[in-house]
Amino acid sequence: MKSKFILLLVVIAISTMSAKAQFVVTDPANIATSIVNSANQIVQTSSTVSNVIKNFQEVKKVYEQGKEYYDKLKAVHNLVQDARKVKNTILLVGEISDIYVNSFQKMLADPHFRYEELTAISNGYTVLLKESADMLLELKDVVNINGLSMTDAERMDIINYVHDRVKRHRDLVAYYTRKNISVSYLRAKKAGDTDRVMALYGKADERYW
Repeated sequence: MKSKFILLLVVIAISTMSAKAQFVVTDPANIATSIVNSANQIVQTSSTVSNVIKNFQEVKKVYEQGKEYYDKLKAVHNLVQDARKVKNTILLVGEISDIYVNSFQKMLADPHFRYEELTAISNGYTVLLKESADMLLELKDVVNINGLSMTDAERMDIINYVHDRVKRHRDLVAYYTRKNISVSYLRAKKAGDTDRVMALYGKADERYW
């Protein structure tokens, strides 16, 4: 599921490495729609598994399977300007996955969250991930063969617009994470258990969200 999702994302960015002024993709037949469909598979899995711990184990499994492709994409540097911006947009979606998996794993070990709350938090992350993937659909005119008739300026306008929206969404996911952790911190402070919470999530300068 998610490994296919990230792999499809990689196809877009890696296939642009040979581009000069235009984008060339191995499968121009609505590849952006395929990305959205793969993301929706993740959402469907999350909504059909009732046990939040079992669900997260499945999410983590597909995340780790796809991380290899995500890491390879991060290592790509020799891209033209518009391709580089597409790559960065895709990496922002991958970063949202990173925040979700790494932060929620710690929340599962946090005694200051109730099971029902963890379920709600997990659902929230799933919705945010879906929304960020949906935004990539707007890149379809750039990666689709029909986009070859676009001017460079038109292409960059779309890329910049989607990139900025996904970046704001990444910031929203980081804010969502901080707000949830702050609930645990306040409860821990009341219970005299702040040291354990700080050790679990790290100090402020150690947090990447």
